[in-house]
Amino acid sequence: MTGPVALPPGLRAFNHALYQSTRVRLEPGHSVELVENGAIFDTLIEAIRQATESVHILVFIWRPSEPSDRIVEALCERARAGVACRVIVDPVGSQEVRGEHDFNPKVEKRLREGGVEVHYFRPLSGRWLGRLFGRTHHKIVLIDGKVGFTGGFGIWKSWQGEGCSPEEWRDTNVRVVGPTVHQMQLAFARSWQECGGALLPESCFPEPSHDEGEAWAGFVESSGVSGISNAERMLRMVFAKARERLWIANAYFTPPKAILEQLLEKRKQGVDVRVLAAGPVHDWRIVRASQRATYERMLKGGVRMWEYQPSMMHSKTVLVDDWLSVVGSTNLDALSLHRMREGSLVVADRRLASGLETCWARDLEHSKEITLARGGRTNPWRRFARRVTQLLAADR
Repeated sequence: MTGPVALPPGLRAFNHALYQSTRVRLEPGHSVELVENGAIFDTLIEAIRQATESVHILVFIWRPSEPSDRIVEALCERARAGVACRVIVDPVGSQEVRGEHDFNPKVEKRLREGGVEVHYFRPLSGRWLGRLFGRTHHKIVLIDGKVGFTGGFGIWKSWQGEGCSPEEWRDTNVRVVGPTVHQMQLAFARSWQECGGALLPESCFPEPSHDEGEAWAGFVESSGVSGISNAERMLRMVFAKARERLWIANAYFTPPKAILEQLLEKRKQGVDVRVLAAGPVHDWRIVRASQRATYERMLKGGVRMWEYQPSMMHSKTVLVDDWLSVVGSTNLDALSLHRMREGSLVVADRRLASGLETCWARDLEHSKEITLARGGRTNPWRRFARRVTQLLAADR
């Protein structure tokens, strides 16, 4: 997958391309709803309290906070009622930060005492590389094997609010009901087994309904590989499908050269290519510098670039034309594309696409457009940062 990807029009052609690239097909019969910013916590807690069979959570960041307290309370209440509650956290994302106590033991103790089974994904070794590579960056919550949530959220105070202040990150998530929840459950099950958990009972995989809504959807899971990951394959197929517009909102926009070239090629074809990236509120200075190293070439090629101003832009979404969308955990950086476990929901649905378009209109009101004269030129520090961040994809 080194040259340009060309796809015929239509959902069928896209499905064929996605399947032969990732082994995932979009299936019909889904309901998919956007859940933005701090609304994710109320929505999750409502869903957890309705669980009758199981609640499964696989998340990169879970730290002590008010949202954590609420979710712990809901899980323990369901566990006492006989619902099987299983939790996986990544020890890197959930470690101590800024002097605050980490997940272990404060949150973990309360969960275990309440009857919730808890595992850590790949506990940290003494080697520092183990703290970076091979992590799970998933954000998955599953209710009774029927309702799924994914996106960019973590269980911490940064995801409270409306994404309009430095302490409140801007993020986009989805609630999905339909056949692809099985794929999400499989992603959880594989991680659960690796953590030492028992096989999930058959009741965790109920017969899926294909009558939940009009959306077609599929969940593409990816893990670190030598070569091209499923995350990159999925994005390349989605980008290739663009005929009119290709709008990308991403927290860490520093993709490999092949994807940058694909975006420039789509612009040459007359596609409206836009990127909404994180701005001055950012949790990784070197990644933002690497991101800004891509601007000059993109701008000269006709791609429009914005930076979100009031808070950390943490969304990972793609909007193609008026019908195809991606929402999930996958960032456009080498770590996400080549080293970490990720998952994204790919959706063919005009209603969801319209919702993402509304998000874009609102976000651009809080964003600064980058031009060559206004922040778009590169410099030695940005070039150096780009080289460093691309080292994680050195086997490419």
